Amino acid sequence: MSDQPLPDLPPFPPGFRFGVSTAAYQIEGAVAEDGRGPSIWDTFAHTPGRIRDGHTGDIACDHYHRWESDLDLIARLGAGAYRFSIAWPRIQPTGSGPANQAGLDFYDRLVDGLAARGIDQVVTLFHWDLPQALQDEGGWANRDTAMRFGEYAELVGERLGDRVKLWITLNEPYIHFALGHVQGIHAPGLTMLTDQLPVVHHLLLGHGLAVSALRRTSSAPVTLANNHSPVWPASDSEEDRTAAIIYDMVQNHLFADPVLLGEYPPGYELLTTADVDSIIMEGDLEVISQPIQALGVNYYNPSRIAAPPEGDPLPFVRLPIDGYPMTAFDWPVVPDGLRELLVGLKDRYGDKLPPIWITESGCSWPDLDDRFRIDYIAGDLRAVHSAIQAGVAVHGYCTWSLMDNFEWAEGFHQRFGLVHVDFDTQARTPRRSFEWYRQICTTAAPRPDLQGDPTG
Repeated sequence: MSDQPLPDLPPFPPGFRFGVSTAAYQIEGAVAEDGRGPSIWDTFAHTPGRIRDGHTGDIACDHYHRWESDLDLIARLGAGAYRFSIAWPRIQPTGSGPANQAGLDFYDRLVDGLAARGIDQVVTLFHWDLPQALQDEGGWANRDTAMRFGEYAELVGERLGDRVKLWITLNEPYIHFALGHVQGIHAPGLTMLTDQLPVVHHLLLGHGLAVSALRRTSSAPVTLANNHSPVWPASDSEEDRTAAIIYDMVQNHLFADPVLLGEYPPGYELLTTADVDSIIMEGDLEVISQPIQALGVNYYNPSRIAAPPEGDPLPFVRLPIDGYPMTAFDWPVVPDGLRELLVGLKDRYGDKLPPIWITESGCSWPDLDDRFRIDYIAGDLRAVHSAIQAGVAVHGYCTWSLMDNFEWAEGFHQRFGLVHVDFDTQARTPRRSFEWYRQICTTAAPRPDLQGDPTG
């Protein structure tokens, strides 16, 4: 191991939560047990050529059977919050109809297990695993899917709403839209380059309907978590600056402006060739813009954007960012980008910006002696602290991820975990970063009211 001293951090405000994140399809396995139906990721992963080396989430980390020992790991870490997702097809195998009680029972045990260990439950309703039956009817391009999502949220809220501390309706709708419905490299593997607005709008409408359902069934605050990125034009040319403005609109404002401002950002009409009024119905934006009590921000790196080459179907192109350390995923490590992003959100939304949770931030690095990951997380936490000092209300940070898992199209090749997982034996081995983060979780912020309002 390196002899260099490990980084320390300035003190965070009292009550600030340090936590970890996971997602259902990435860790649970047990894809055909206890009534769970197939999701679009089951279908996608079993389609030849879609996932690197043919990996699937059929077993993943076997968390469905090992959840108690995994919760013990979180308790050992000293984390104040655990962000996890519920698999929609465990609750409604076909995406509609009555709840599958065995599925609800699993999450009931999980929520109670966290409470027993003094860990706040941060629950995501949709982390990309849409029931395949709904995709067969058009998926998020079909307005009916938003209605079904609201019904699903009510079923979950009725069962778990008395204990969950913070709800997240959607995880990274931008990524699900862009990689799953434009580029086709995530499930459901579609390339829709001419009419994308229905998917965007119905995701947002589903969020709004879920907010309504959770308000009826739970007193916990509700938010959504999107992947945000500072956008840097590749040059000062008018063409590159215009491309950067369009990209910024799509990634950073398309899913935030309707929620926080009640309107779509300028330029959103580029996403459809149809009449906008045939997609955005009267009253929809009022449903979408119901007040939320927190905003989830996932951050990994900035985006360097240039004008596209002639004939490219997209109005922008992403370019590499040079001059920074690179993760094992070849993503640049730019911690100050997180401070820039948070301050930028405050500048744009002002008093309409609710308290922020960093719901994902982390890096892929394979080694057990992962000083690289320690420095990465420390850099991002310093950036969060700087944003707090600049007046941005940030109330929690959940690093990605608790353990190595199924990393979508990369299969098991990218390792984001504080805990190493041997996918042949399912043995868990805490990395050096686990022990360092344990010190941060237990010393960097007093937690006099662990079970209080996570946004307060």
